[in-house]
Amino acid sequence: MGDDLGRLYRLDGVAHIAGVINDEPQRCISSMRRQQGMRLDERYVPYLQMAGLYHLARLNDKWFQLDEPLVSAFVERWGPETHTFHMPFGECTITLQDVAYHLGLPVDGHYVSGCLTDFHETFGECPEGADEETVRRFARAYIMMLLGTQLFTDKSGNRIHIRWLPYVARLEEMGGYSWGSAALAWLYRCMCRVANRHIVKLAGPLQLLQSWIFWRFSRFRPDGFDLFSWPLASSTPEVVQVVHPEVLESRHTALWRSVTSLIYFAVVEWHQVDRVLPQFGGVQARPRPALNIDFLMLKDGRGGDRWFSSQLQH
Repeated sequence: MGDDLGRLYRLDGVAHIAGVINDEPQRCISSMRRQQGMRLDERYVPYLQMAGLYHLARLNDKWFQLDEPLVSAFVERWGPETHTFHMPFGECTITLQDVAYHLGLPVDGHYVSGCLTDFHETFGECPEGADEETVRRFARAYIMMLLGTQLFTDKSGNRIHIRWLPYVARLEEMGGYSWGSAALAWLYRCMCRVANRHIVKLAGPLQLLQSWIFWRFSRFRPDGFDLFSWPLASSTPEVVQVVHPEVLESRHTALWRSVTSLIYFAVVEWHQVDRVLPQFGGVQARPRPALNIDFLMLKDGRGGDRWFSSQLQH
């Protein structure tokens, strides 16, 4: 952890909120998540299934008005070096298994590694009697909305990043990408940022974060949440029967226990499940020191800050 044992983590030498919480006892993060006013049209369903995002589109927004005090309390226990929540009983975290269970996203496939305004006004509702090509165009717009405002929200608010255009242009190939690992990488990065005492805006796939809290810490669940079904399933055996069969295929489940890198464009984060083995029914040994990937965590892809051009040649 560096020479200063009093510092909670080393990145940039910034102060973790937990270290100064007595000075800011009322500190509460706020959400950057923005929902575009675009209705899910049943005519989009084949294209959403093709892209691997159908389950995400089916999420009910009812439960995910962010409980900001609850999430703030968890942020205070987030370790940016380990990507885990440090609890009195040990460490726990959101894993690829949770992404698959809670959001129904594919977690294997190609890695995901580009702002448009007035987007929801232009593509808000597909016209009645539209031909197939028009429906396909509106479905592409809806998918861009899901990616930009549900999975990969940033601080730009309602704007949709142009980086998604090459993906929706090839709808038939979208289902081959690991959207789950990219979403988890982005959530990790957003959590690491907001752990900084000077940052109070939290972006990322916050429905994943809050759903994980509800299922892992049942005392925080709102009334009625237990009755909710797939894709907001927990990883506990009594509700595993509601998980979609495709999520339980061995090609997906083999990755849940992998200690590996998660890639979302220039964002690279580490999936450190070796520190949370009880979540998978294992016995936790003494964790090894966290892998130091500061040089990657400080990069965001802007300007000449890209890592992947040279690294992918090896």
